[in-house]
Amino acid sequence: MNYLKKLSRFLLPYKRYAILNIICNVFYAFFSTLAMVSLMPMINVLFGEGEKVHTKPNYEEIDSIKDYAETYLNYLVTTTTESDGPEQALLYMIILIISMFLLKNIFNYMALFFITFLRNGILKDIRDEVYDKVISLPISYYSEKRKGDIIARISGDVGEVKSSMLSVLELIVKEPLTILFAIITMFVISTKLTIFVFIFIPIAGFIISRIGKSLKRKSERVQREQGIFLSTLEETLGGLKVIKGFNSEKRFNRKFQESTSRFFRFSNTLTNRQNLASPTSEVLGIATIACLLWYGGKMVMVDQTLSGGAFIGYMALAYQILTPAKAISKASYKVKAANAAADRILEIIETESSLKDKDNAINKTDFTSEVAINNISFKYEDDLVLKDFTIKVPKGKSVALVGQSGSGKSTIANLVTRFYDVNEGSITIDGTDIRDMTKHSVRGLMGLVTQDSILFNDTIRNNILIGKEDATDEDIIDALKIANAWEFVKDLKDGLDANIGDSGGKLSGGQKQRLSIARAVLKNPPIMILDEATSALDTESERLVQVALENMMKNRTSIVIAHRLSTIQNADEIIVMQKGEIAEQGTHNELIAKNGVYKKLVDMQSFE
Repeated sequence: MNYLKKLSRFLLPYKRYAILNIICNVFYAFFSTLAMVSLMPMINVLFGEGEKVHTKPNYEEIDSIKDYAETYLNYLVTTTTESDGPEQALLYMIILIISMFLLKNIFNYMALFFITFLRNGILKDIRDEVYDKVISLPISYYSEKRKGDIIARISGDVGEVKSSMLSVLELIVKEPLTILFAIITMFVISTKLTIFVFIFIPIAGFIISRIGKSLKRKSERVQREQGIFLSTLEETLGGLKVIKGFNSEKRFNRKFQESTSRFFRFSNTLTNRQNLASPTSEVLGIATIACLLWYGGKMVMVDQTLSGGAFIGYMALAYQILTPAKAISKASYKVKAANAAADRILEIIETESSLKDKDNAINKTDFTSEVAINNISFKYEDDLVLKDFTIKVPKGKSVALVGQSGSGKSTIANLVTRFYDVNEGSITIDGTDIRDMTKHSVRGLMGLVTQDSILFNDTIRNNILIGKEDATDEDIIDALKIANAWEFVKDLKDGLDANIGDSGGKLSGGQKQRLSIARAVLKNPPIMILDEATSALDTESERLVQVALENMMKNRTSIVIAHRLSTIQNADEIIVMQKGEIAEQGTHNELIAKNGVYKKLVDMQSFE
């Protein structure tokens, strides 16, 4: 139950529903027992077994409560039969039984009514917290994680925990109380018969516990495999063009089917083990009932120490124990299975972010002098990607980073925006280390345009509003005009309300990139990070996007990471990188005159 303790805080906002559920379950268990006990006087009326009592009994002490209850019931039956006739007495008994069963089911419905708010509230809150953690964890966390596995945890695993929490509440309150009230009443009716029953309960419990021991391990395999095939599905949807273009449908189909086949086998084993719980507990219960029939029947027919009505009522109570016992058996299996799901959820919730804000972090809102990268070194895993790297970007100036793939250009963008922290050295804004600032304020000073245009399956308006939530339509249109995007947006049927499809699939590469630029323009940050913003575009689209970038970079501090050198000729300073170090730096003309690395890169590309 360790996971239940850790997740119990999700119960607290809904504790009133838990309390109401417990109260209703107490009444449910009470009236369940009374419903069975009420059968006894009716049977006595039917078979005329009840003792004739004409004097109303007096209650003396708790030890004689059984005799008092029997005598009082016989008194009621006797007086009613003599005054109104046996048919009327039988009618009263039937009304009593119906009333008990009605009250039992009313309280059962109310208990389920209240627990519905509890279980769905817990489900919502856990999912909200997992999602909040997913978007707050650093990008480095997901470099080794499958997206499909995260999706499986936030959907299937959370649902599994929700249902197990419900099972635990039933385990703790409803079913045990039903069993407890029934057993107390059974002791009152016949202590000897009840002790006989209890000889069989430990045997049944031992057999049932043996079945459920391996459920957690089997459940872990099922949930892990679900994450694998969801990851395969997510990767397939993201790379459908490549899969079709390389005729790899069969390969991916085979990969997916291998995973679903494993899921099929694991699920069958798990479900069959769970399904064994119900028939096993029922067979054991019926075996107990059979022994009861033999031993109790002997007490009625041979020893005559128990009345027929009392024995039928006792049997009804004994059978009533079976249903909650089966429910407890199923619930305990669910709890074991949910342990694995809870572990996977808690792994995300309890993961400590490596990029936490300091307690006294500064919330910087202005930019006045420069961005400085001071002697930084960085590695993703073992090998250094940047080595003792230093540059300064004064306010209002543009610095371009160029070099071959793998030279560390994009790493600079990841470090300046604090998606990762440097291993050595520091990055400062106006002399303040960005690690001493809140991540929100660091990123609030920056706009980001990446090589891959990251857009969402929503309208153009909502995609642009990510830059500034409270912007007006006029602000959006102005940003689109600066980004050279208004020319195609205004021609769309729904204009700003046009849905652009999954990842902007309804738009061309150049159109998507211009929308990304418009989003950054709307944010209007003092510092702009452009990570190979034109490298994936054709010549015509590049020209339009380049104009948009130049419009955006006017009087703005910019760090431009470029693959196409034609896009950075006008930069105030160009840094040429090789294997994480600075090979050359200067203006375009200065570097050409040096006839070094930059000149070779230029010669490899054609200038207009």
